Amino acid sequence: MSLENIACNKSFGGWHKRYRHRSATLGCDMVFAIYLPPQAESGRKLPVLYWLSGLTCTDENFMQKAGAQRLAAELGLIIVAPDTSPRGAEVPGDPDGAWDFGHGAGFYLNATEAPWSRHYRMHDYVVQELPALIEANFPASDARGISGHSMGGHGALVAALRTPGRYRSVSAFAPICHPVQCPWGEKAFSRYLGEDRSKWAEWDASLLIANAPERLPLLIDQGDRDSFLDTQLMPESLRGAAAPAGHALELRMQAGYDHSYYFIASFIEDHLRHHAQALKAD
Repeated sequence: MSLENIACNKSFGGWHKRYRHRSATLGCDMVFAIYLPPQAESGRKLPVLYWLSGLTCTDENFMQKAGAQRLAAELGLIIVAPDTSPRGAEVPGDPDGAWDFGHGAGFYLNATEAPWSRHYRMHDYVVQELPALIEANFPASDARGISGHSMGGHGALVAALRTPGRYRSVSAFAPICHPVQCPWGEKAFSRYLGEDRSKWAEWDASLLIANAPERLPLLIDQGDRDSFLDTQLMPESLRGAAAPAGHALELRMQAGYDHSYYFIASFIEDHLRHHAQALKAD
């Protein structure tokens, strides 16, 4: 599979790069960003943190706003940030041009309903195709962590809960914790997955956690002044499901913080260290 390098910037002794490639899973061209810390030049394979961004975002938001490169360079941690959905003229978006569905809003699931099922298979892309591509073309090991924000936080939690053994660590910022019960999730799931709500449970962290075959500790930060907290994010639903399941969850309510990248940048160091500790356990 060919990779087209479309951007390259030196950062904290390492390199931030962007690539375009043809995705067999999504049936379109995709762009991803990768930060290669200085240690990558040694040829030694390094652990990888996959970051999933939220609604309306691309691969650029996290890399430009989170301030993660300095610590990633110190920790010897590769960071990979895919786009949030398939894109292109051949990929259907929201017919009304809405921002919370279609392009930029793939919800990291595998769609089953036409016309979305042809392209919207972001779960398989993030969990299978992209790591295989990264590990074949960069000095990346199979020690993987996953994190994300909002819709991407939902994607990170679901990916870890659905695929035991795939990741060594997981965390999230302001994730959509119970999408089957929130407006964003109901809109997306009804279109991507159809009206049978029993099928939605496969993509809801609050419902998956009870029977998760692996118990990776969950680190979640949530701002208490997030305007989406009560109507869309619902972290208490995840807390309520994790406790009886005996699933370790550290849910940190951060006073005064909202949903923005100011919030993410304030606590990204804690998350990177959380992942590095697990990824370098060997």
